[in-house]
Amino acid sequence: MNKPVAREPVRRNARSNRARILATARDELGRNPDATLEEIARAAGVVRRTLFGHFPGRAALLEALADEASEALRDAAEQRPDAVEPPERAFARFVLSMWPVGDCYRLLLALARRDLGVERVTEVLAPAREEATALLERGQASGVFHAHVPPAALSAGLEALTLALLESVNSGAWEDDGRRTATAILVAAGVPERRAQDVVDDVASELP
Repeated sequence: MNKPVAREPVRRNARSNRARILATARDELGRNPDATLEEIARAAGVVRRTLFGHFPGRAALLEALADEASEALRDAAEQRPDAVEPPERAFARFVLSMWPVGDCYRLLLALARRDLGVERVTEVLAPAREEATALLERGQASGVFHAHVPPAALSAGLEALTLALLESVNSGAWEDDGRRTATAILVAAGVPERRAQDVVDDVASELP
């Protein structure tokens, strides 16, 4: 009687290929939103047939990236501080938590109009944007952040600044582990520079 063939190594290899394709797609599409599936497969070190075995087309690959980004952004946004934490500390914590998944933001926005659609991208980014706006509103109410720009508009401006700084890091024009960006964001929101630096350093020392 023949023994059943073990399928776990095959499944592990398939999972590994899928993860490698997604990671490569994030990098390649982040650099060039027009990258083809053939270019992504080649960069991932797999044949075109392997890529299509996991993702039957560009739309399926991009939707998988959107799902992955949605989960990462939601997890980061849900690391909410204590409600009594001072708003400048809470916002520094938010920015530092979001920094590791910043490339998700950048990639989704790059693909928004042509591929995923603005509505889908807005849906994915909504939790992070809502959390940022709520924190800014709380800070404005307490006088910590300047209040001459509405919270939602201020949030959009700070998001653009964060993405620009992330792009500078990715291009090699700047070095940052998130702290310098968090400090710049607090300063742009109205916190004095020295206070912003102290807050970011203190909060960063508490993060894992």
